[in-house]
Amino acid sequence: MLNIRTILVPVDFEEASDRAVQAGADLAKTFGAKLVLMHAYELPFYPYPGATPTGTADLPRAIRDAATAGLDGIAARIKEKVPVVESLLRAGPPADEILAVAKEKNADLIVMGTHGRTGIAHALLGSIAEKVLRRAELPVLTVHAPRTAK
Repeated sequence: MLNIRTILVPVDFEEASDRAVQAGADLAKTFGAKLVLMHAYELPFYPYPGATPTGTADLPRAIRDAATAGLDGIAARIKEKVPVVESLLRAGPPADEILAVAKEKNADLIVMGTHGRTGIAHALLGSIAEKVLRRAELPVLTVHAPRTAK
C-alpha cells in the first residue's frame, strides 16, 4: 500500500480544481497527510519585430496578489479538515511547475482537476492534467468538473 504523507493539489480556481481540493483534503484527512496547494501562472508575452512591449508593470504583481489571496482563501476553508496545509505560488509553465513542486516537496500523490476539454478547445488550450499524467513519476488522481447539459 502507498504511504501517503504529502499530497499536492494544483489549483486553477475553477470548478474542477475546487473538486480536486475537496478530494485532496479528504485523502489528507484519511491518511494524516500534509496538503500542499499550489498555483502556477504564465505571463503571456509575444514579441514582435520593431514593436515596443506594452502592458503594465503592475500585471505580474496583480496576478501574484490575486492568486495568493485565492490560495489563502482555500487554505482557510479547509484548515479545519486538514490541519497541515501549505500554499505555494509559482511562475512558469503550469505542468512543469507542478512536477517541480511534486519533486521538491517529495509528494506521494498529485490530486488535480481536469476540464475534460475535447476537440478544438483541447487543441488550442492543451491539457495541463494530460501533460502531468504523462510525465509524473508518482500517482496522479484526476477529478473531473461536472458535465454540463448540452
